[in-house]
Amino acid sequence: MSKLQKFGPDGAAAGEIEIDDGILALDKGAQAVTDAVTAYRAGLRAGTASTRTRADVNGGGKKPFKQKGTGGARRGSSRSPVLKGGGTVFGPHPRDWSKKVNKKVAALAFRRALSARIAEGAVKVVEPLAPAEPKTKAFAALLKTVAPEGGKVLVAPAKIERALVLSARNLADAAVAPAAGASTYPIARAGVIVTDAAGLDALKARLEGGNK
Repeated sequence: MSKLQKFGPDGAAAGEIEIDDGILALDKGAQAVTDAVTAYRAGLRAGTASTRTRADVNGGGKKPFKQKGTGGARRGSSRSPVLKGGGTVFGPHPRDWSKKVNKKVAALAFRRALSARIAEGAVKVVEPLAPAEPKTKAFAALLKTVAPEGGKVLVAPAKIERALVLSARNLADAAVAPAAGASTYPIARAGVIVTDAAGLDALKARLEGGNK
């Protein structure tokens, strides 16, 4: 059994929650996590970088100076890449950087990443998690108490509430995502995952769903 720490809304310890190790996927899926994270990061690339070749820059096709007698190289066009203002050779052009990950691979990657976090005890349960009103300072203090080791924190409640989003949006090391929709990348990247009781049930359901 893996044990997860439980806290109250003020950060006070409120016991532990046991997770059956039978639903964890720790013996497979390492490569799936790598593939999913690579695909996620590749999808963030805009792919809009562009340069102009000699066919795109301004300049005539006329030879800029005579063939002999200048003592310099015999360039045939002012659009030549070796001249200032000429075209670019092998420069970047718009492209799609996205990569495809099969559904089963993506599901396995999520299960492996979350299983590793649970086995490490990096999943913390705060009940209730959503504050009554948006207070960044109070929420930051709660996260510091729950995750004293610092680092990236993923807040993954069952339901995204406005007060929770407003409380966390100015915290550089905190990200908010619904437990039912959190992807592999933030799960693997986060040092600590903070959720509520319903959010933990949603995460467990996604783990158990891969075993069917």
